[in-house]
Amino acid sequence: MSFGCECFCWRNNQELHHHHTVKPKPFSLPSPIPKFSQGSDFSRGTIRLGELEVAKVTNFDSIWSCTLLLQGKSKGVTFYKPAQIPHGFFCLGHYCQPDDHPLRGYVLVAHEVEGTNHLELKNLPALKNPVSYSLIWGTDSTHNGCAYFWLPIAPKGYKAMGIYVTDKPMQPELEEVRCVRENLTEACEACDVIISTESISKYPFQVWKTRPCERGMMAKGVSVGTFFCGAYLNSEDELDIACLKNLDCTLHAMPNLDQVQSLIKNYGPTIFFHPDEEYLPSSVPWFFKNGALLYRDGKSKGDSIDYKGSILPRGGENDSEYWIDLPEDDESRDFLKKGDLESTVLYVHVKPALGGTFTDIAMWVFCPFNGPATLKIGLVTVPMNKIGEHVGDWEHYTLRVSNFNGELWQIFFSEHSGGRWVDASELEFIEGNKAVVYSSKHGHASYAHAGMYLQGSSKLGIGLRNDNARSKFYIDSSVKYQIVAAEYLGDGIVEEPLWLQFMEEWGPTIVYDSRSELDKVINILPLFVRFSVENIFDLFPTELYGEEGPTGPKEKHNWLGDEIC
Repeated sequence: MSFGCECFCWRNNQELHHHHTVKPKPFSLPSPIPKFSQGSDFSRGTIRLGELEVAKVTNFDSIWSCTLLLQGKSKGVTFYKPAQIPHGFFCLGHYCQPDDHPLRGYVLVAHEVEGTNHLELKNLPALKNPVSYSLIWGTDSTHNGCAYFWLPIAPKGYKAMGIYVTDKPMQPELEEVRCVRENLTEACEACDVIISTESISKYPFQVWKTRPCERGMMAKGVSVGTFFCGAYLNSEDELDIACLKNLDCTLHAMPNLDQVQSLIKNYGPTIFFHPDEEYLPSSVPWFFKNGALLYRDGKSKGDSIDYKGSILPRGGENDSEYWIDLPEDDESRDFLKKGDLESTVLYVHVKPALGGTFTDIAMWVFCPFNGPATLKIGLVTVPMNKIGEHVGDWEHYTLRVSNFNGELWQIFFSEHSGGRWVDASELEFIEGNKAVVYSSKHGHASYAHAGMYLQGSSKLGIGLRNDNARSKFYIDSSVKYQIVAAEYLGDGIVEEPLWLQFMEEWGPTIVYDSRSELDKVINILPLFVRFSVENIFDLFPTELYGEEGPTGPKEKHNWLGDEIC
């Protein structure tokens, strides 16, 4: 798909204004990146992807900056070209980011590894110059501070990797950028919008971040760090640019076990639970030893579980034939619900991300019980009696570390059925490079900062409260952890606990009497804010209707796939 050569003068339409602004300052972690033991190609600065070797460039020269005026507020962005490219490497495209963030990004540069070209492709180098450029957007050349956005036209059998930006109307030199042979690439997609004039202009212009279409532990797509831009984009449209593909099956840049432990020691966050949290986490063996029972469909009595989980069925898929529940007597149930902070460890799954150019360290915390929800309806807060409760709560957050230099890049915070990635520049650090993770009261969802987060309709102020704050209840995951899986290291390096293979439900299915509880809520509301039961049901999250028994980490989408945002 190409947007053609129609050019539009932003200045004349007063939508985007060129500006000279203070450049965003580069971000650095609070402490230096640690030195890692030798033994692998992790943190060596470059990564081989097969026929290509790539380096990550984080030094930039600005090309053009602009400000979007929208509803009285301005949003600035700057377009950059990579600077200080290592000798022998070539630019693949340019970079863009908002001005209200620290300069925090990268683009990959590449060169061909000698002696790796397949015989049948000996006349087709991995990298080639474009044959020309297509002007896909530009400003009016009669004004100063102009910008022109060029799509490299790749030779047959090759793909462009990004957009090239200039401040002059002449086509760039063909030597300025390289295209990549098609079999060394994968499809990419537009994701986050960086800037858009769509809502205010009859000549819309939009800029997006890009990422590989296929992501996850087994995916080979490598993000180049470039952007895509144009007038419009349908979800079905295939982009005119691609990402790289890692064809080196050895994943040589992934950390070895000693290096993984060093990463956790240096980056492992501290998790704070709410001061009023009644349902704290525990270790899985503590949960088993203190009365958890295994039930099977058709049997009324549950069986005791030894601390290793030896009696649990292993493998297969969740067919709801088995589930785990609390003891039958009230005293034992109440004791188990409270958890045991002292025994708690974070269960760690280490895996490749973005084609082995990053390492994801997923850290799972287990809570024997998820407490009742708290509803917020405008200014009224109402604690529920049963709604939201379930047995066996698995939550997680994920550290994403660059394999080029071992730098903590992002953390994913799991928030119930979704979550979000937070850049390292936006994290709250407690000691050195160790961030803070806040676990919400009763629900144990993860957040980067303290406060109240509403799950529901923020516009109406109606939904489930997620309250977070520091307290005396915390876990230092840089110390209290257990690596339970790292498949890329090979057999025998990490021994998976038996309970990890339990693919069934860690709690019984619960159906709530939501209508009865919501009727009570409605009755205490002022008349002018009352809704019908039917309308209130539409506004609240689906958790109000019931809870299926939660599955363990290996049954979650993100065990093999990417995080769900």
